[in-house]
Amino acid sequence: MPRYLRNLIIALVVIAVLIGLDFVFQGRMLNPYFVRILMLSGIAITLAVSLNLINGFTGQFSIGHAGFMAVGAYSSAYFSVNYGVNLANSLGGGKVGWVVALLVSTLIGAFFAGLAGLAVGIPSLRLRGDYLAIVTLGFGQIIVVFLNNIEAVGGARGYSGIPIVKSFFWIFLVAVLTIVIVYNIVNSAFGRALISIREDELAAEAMGVNTTRYKVMAFVISSALAGAGGVLLAHFDGYLNPKSFEFIKSFEILIMIILGGLGSIVGSVLGAIVLTVLPEALRGFAEYRMVIYSLLLIILMITRPQGLLGSTGPLKAWRKRRKLTAENAGGGPAAAPTSPSTVATQPERPAPGGENLR
Repeated sequence: MPRYLRNLIIALVVIAVLIGLDFVFQGRMLNPYFVRILMLSGIAITLAVSLNLINGFTGQFSIGHAGFMAVGAYSSAYFSVNYGVNLANSLGGGKVGWVVALLVSTLIGAFFAGLAGLAVGIPSLRLRGDYLAIVTLGFGQIIVVFLNNIEAVGGARGYSGIPIVKSFFWIFLVAVLTIVIVYNIVNSAFGRALISIREDELAAEAMGVNTTRYKVMAFVISSALAGAGGVLLAHFDGYLNPKSFEFIKSFEILIMIILGGLGSIVGSVLGAIVLTVLPEALRGFAEYRMVIYSLLLIILMITRPQGLLGSTGPLKAWRKRRKLTAENAGGGPAAAPTSPSTVATQPERPAPGGENLR
């Protein structure tokens, strides 16, 4: 089967599954509280996987992800409030109209977040390590200060009146697209350049890799995907507040990818789900909830600093064992000759002049 046809079939199956699950959740067959937690997990997956592209695969330490998320959320919310409703009504006001309006809103949010990532990335990604972290943290705080003083988007009061679109299909479609985009980037020549920067930036430069260019491109893609996550959050409750995007939010997303394992897409998904569900699961211990939550994270970082699915995680170890088993069974690189007779019976190779050296 051709590769493009196989990918098309997989895409159609995923869309069909998401539509079916959306029908189940919209029909209130489950507790709305659990549905809400599940949808928030989908938004967290988008944010965690997008941050892992720059922190996990490129090896840069960015802690301003909430700032790019805020740019995407507020720009899309402003469009939806002032133009999105009219756009949906001009298309009939039905489900199709709102889907088109939300699609345009998502593209606008991702575009402006990517533009912000470009504006920050060009001057700052020449820096390394702690210096880059300070710059991105400062950018996130600058965004919060700006939002507190822009009356067009509510200022410190927050921005209300945003059309609410609580769609399981839309949230997890964006999450799946984020995973697919990051996966394809990592497994391409572009991704190999990013990983070389992570492993040894000086060696990558010596081999001709334009490290600044690749880091800026990764930063822009990561920021645009974070903006898409902000769009989902803006239309989830219909209200935005600048306090929701302070540095604590950036650290929360950072903890997700550290918990799951830097450089692991599956780990990012797992970390996002765990850190969204765990605080709610501990809500019954209201007095000690945050203490237990913090202790669990500390214990994990002490016992497994590489994260749940980090470089030596169980999934990668299983894949390594499976590869070695396949090579031994199929006579691959791991299957060396075991008897002297095998070597002795090999045909003699003639010399370049046609004469036998033996």
